[in-house]
This record gives sequence, C-alpha cells and structure tokens, in this order.
Amino acid sequence: MPGVGPRSAERIALWMVQSRGDQPEEISRAISTTRETVRPCPQCGFFTMQELCEICADPTRAADQLCVVEQPTDILPLEKTSAFRGRYHSLGGRISPLDHIGPEDLRINELVARVQGGGFAEVILALAADVEGQATTNYVVELLKPLAVTITRIAHGLPVGGGLESADELTLYQALSARTKL
Repeated sequence: MPGVGPRSAERIALWMVQSRGDQPEEISRAISTTRETVRPCPQCGFFTMQELCEICADPTRAADQLCVVEQPTDILPLEKTSAFRGRYHSLGGRISPLDHIGPEDLRINELVARVQGGGFAEVILALAADVEGQATTNYVVELLKPLAVTITRIAHGLPVGGGLESADELTLYQALSARTKL
C-alpha cells in the first residue's frame, strides 16, 4: 500500500493476525465495498458513487471555468482552499515518455471535447512544474489554442516558509519570472 513502509506493514500484519475482534473483517468489507461502489466521474474523472460527482452535479459552481489537473486526488487540495468554484477535469496522469505514457493514454481528447462543447471561457492548467508537467501543459495548450477560450496556468514559485537554498532552479526561475509589483 502506498505510504506504508516495511515496519508499518509488519505492525499491521501482526495486528490482523493477533486481533480478537472482527475489525480486520470490517476493514476488508469496507475496502471491497469502496472498490465496488466508488468510480470515476464520467465528466471530470473525480470520485463518485452517483451518476456525476458532487462537483459536476453542483449547479452553483461557475460553469465557465475549467481547472485541469493531473490526478483526481489533485482536486482535493484545490477544493480545500475554497479559492476555485468552477469545474474540474482530471487527465489521469501526465505525458511521460520514459514511463511509456503518451497523450493517448490520458483524458486529453475528453478535455478537448469538453472545451469545444462546454461553453468554457477559461481553462486553468494546474499541472506540475516539472519536466513532464510542462510537456503535458505545452501539449494541451497547443490543442486548446485554436478554440475560443482563455488559457491560464496557476502560479508557481516558492512555498510559504521555503527558503531560496532549498528551491530548485526551475522553481526559482518561475518565481522570478512571475514576480508582481508591490
């Protein structure tokens, strides 16, 4: 399981073997039920147990803004900020030739179709600032350029509390390039 190291895995295994109650079975049933009932939203790719996820089904959200993310889990931290009240689209990954992931392996065609027919005024790209994220961004931008939509990107720079000594060159370059007047 992701995020579970060898020591934690050993503790969990020992707990399951030594457990006298039915908690391990309850956990097993919960995992099975989750796998059976939770699926990707057909519109945005987020998680849902309904026809559409809560975000896509919410009529109060801005229908003219679309935020593009790499993974469905990227939607969660954006939602926690309450700064964005539009729609989302998860690509399901990013272009990574070394991992044999090309544009055809992602939900890019679905994105283009959505923008063509969805009445969006702005598409906000919220992809990683690394090489693969930039390659994916560039690819998506080229596909969306001919469409009547404003394409923007979230700001990149230094995190709060982060020092210059721990920042990589790309982050520093982007932070300097996107500086604002005070």
